[in-house]
Amino acid sequence: MAPQSLRNPPQRPPTFTATPGSLVKDTEKLIDISRRLQDKLVSDVSPEKASFDNVLLPLAYDENESSIESHIICFYQAVSADQPLRDASTQAENLFNDFGIESSMREDVFRLVGAALDKKEDLDPESRRLLEKMHKDYIRYGLGIPAGPQRDRFKEIKKSLSQISTTFSKNLNEETGGNWFTPEELQGVPEDVVSGLKKGEGEHAGKLWLTYKYPDLFPTLRYAKNAEVRKKVFVGNENKCNENVPLFGEAIVLRDEAARLLGYPNHATFVIEDKMAKTPKKVDDFLGDLRTQLTPGGRSELEKLKKLKVDDVKGRGDGAPDDGHYFLWDHRFYDRLMIEQEYSIDQQKIAEYFSLDSTVNGMLKIFEQLFGLAFVEITPGQERDRLAESGQGTDIVWHEDVKVFSVWDDEKEGGGFVGYLYLDMFPRDGKYGHAANFNLQPGYIDRDGKRHYPVTALVCNFSKPTAKKPSLLKHEEVVTLFHELGHGIHDLVSRTKYSRFHGTSTVRDFVEAPSQMLEHWCWTPAQLRSLSKHYSYLSTEYESAWREGVGSQNEAARPSEKMPDSLIDSLIKTRHVNDAMFMLRQLHFGIFDMTIHEPKTHEDIEKLKVTELYNNLRKEIVQLDGPEVWGAKPDWGHGQATFGHLMGGYDAGYYGYASSQVYSADMFYSVFNKDPMNSTEGRRYRHVVLERGGSQDEMQTLIDFLGREPSPEAFYRELGLSK
Repeated sequence: MAPQSLRNPPQRPPTFTATPGSLVKDTEKLIDISRRLQDKLVSDVSPEKASFDNVLLPLAYDENESSIESHIICFYQAVSADQPLRDASTQAENLFNDFGIESSMREDVFRLVGAALDKKEDLDPESRRLLEKMHKDYIRYGLGIPAGPQRDRFKEIKKSLSQISTTFSKNLNEETGGNWFTPEELQGVPEDVVSGLKKGEGEHAGKLWLTYKYPDLFPTLRYAKNAEVRKKVFVGNENKCNENVPLFGEAIVLRDEAARLLGYPNHATFVIEDKMAKTPKKVDDFLGDLRTQLTPGGRSELEKLKKLKVDDVKGRGDGAPDDGHYFLWDHRFYDRLMIEQEYSIDQQKIAEYFSLDSTVNGMLKIFEQLFGLAFVEITPGQERDRLAESGQGTDIVWHEDVKVFSVWDDEKEGGGFVGYLYLDMFPRDGKYGHAANFNLQPGYIDRDGKRHYPVTALVCNFSKPTAKKPSLLKHEEVVTLFHELGHGIHDLVSRTKYSRFHGTSTVRDFVEAPSQMLEHWCWTPAQLRSLSKHYSYLSTEYESAWREGVGSQNEAARPSEKMPDSLIDSLIKTRHVNDAMFMLRQLHFGIFDMTIHEPKTHEDIEKLKVTELYNNLRKEIVQLDGPEVWGAKPDWGHGQATFGHLMGGYDAGYYGYASSQVYSADMFYSVFNKDPMNSTEGRRYRHVVLERGGSQDEMQTLIDFLGREPSPEAFYRELGLSK
């Protein structure tokens, strides 16, 4: 049990007891408070008397206080098991977004902010940044457009885009598609996946229902021996949520129109102006250079994979002919097979060393040592009851699967409270379908000068435990978990004055860098060894189940408790296998994103055949075949309809996943490569990079940490390229 000093947080955890009615009512209350404040400022303060203290500070306090409720209100749509509650959360988000647009286009408040900016007061750097950002936001939200029909149209566009975005995300979260397969058709798919599938009745008796959720989708594409099954699953997944196709098309047309109303040549120019890249040309040059350098390596990797496929088909001896193609639905299967054959790696065996709970605990220990933190689980029962405001511990979680941790500084860091970490790890109907970190309450300094502590949630979709096995993570899932936990740590340790700059509230082409850097810890021998623990050592029940599965009671046959060094070495050698093809896939997303957001004319975007562009670009860049080789039209699948990033804030920003790797590689190889667990450097990283959030220019943050401007050398070297 944690010491008493770590069992009494100074701030209670939030509660999750909302009803559909209360969500909308609370939203309307928060909006009313903010609207009244803005009206009061305009009534009480003249432009001549406007200052940071009497205009910006009240607005910032209101933003702080609203955010600790609004983030949770909007979070329900991603995690609630109750459909009406999800619907109300979506409705609430639309209300917040509409009010945000209304607020950002209030010319009377804008005049006060502008007058305060003109005062040129002596402010601390974060307050100065807040003033400048707020002023620029008003201009970017249309107040640079003269009052009249054009400004009205701009406001109309912003409201439409807001509604499109929430509807698009809701459709993805609530998607329920899939396919019925016989057990024979699923030959090769891991038993722990197959055993968890819904069994058919009536006309589907004897069949199993395979969904498009990640825990079903990826293992099937990776392990199903039947190519027709992989094809059916892949093409089906590309065609789920087809109701999002027109929404996506409408969104990119509206974005372009809005940018042109503001005087920009296209949406990409508008978006990237405020990012580290500054101009679309810099982004296009970066992506184009990467594509040029990676394409030869991609071709070479593809030829090896094609040969592997030919050998595999021949080796089966079932008379199946070589089709001469390497398809999109072939890649995960043969990528996995190549790693198994060339490196003697069995990902299923590796997963046995990474049970979810054990791996999470190991990761938290790494963060404790590296950043000077302490994580204390708040277990169901008395501990949760004691901390819940209502005395009911179930009120501080939104689902029984959810885990909660209080997070503290260690003694060296002062022993103070840091915040709360929530983990929601398993899939369920209506839940957000990928892996992501959600801020539930930002940190900030309140009106009384006291700190409000942050609350953050990690939402994932890993396979659920069974009676015979815990939830076991493939190594790539370990990397994903570490990445998303990295966002959570960024969220927790940030210490800014204003909620607007808290944690991951940085520019999009920097925000991934801190988490991408932490992925390196999943590829270092000592850390892999410390994270690993064979599941048969977790309990006598799991040991018995393991022995039953392998049919051996011989102790000598039991794997070692920790992953053996030989297996770790083999795993590390696979890190860059088919790396060029992986990066080319990322470039497909990034180049597609830039192409749709920088048309030469508005007419071009109106006429653009988005689906054809998506599929044709993938064929050109990734070089894998699809149904078009059999004469299918270029609109055979609608992958953009499932591309949540481009409707969730990464529009004209997906390149950030690649550009952030420039910064993450530089930070790791310059500072941590020799000693990944150097706590002195870890704490310096915490205070210099993570703590500052978006409160200062991100390039300055990198310079402060590295002692120089960042260099792409480590990034290109890691990819086996020269720069």
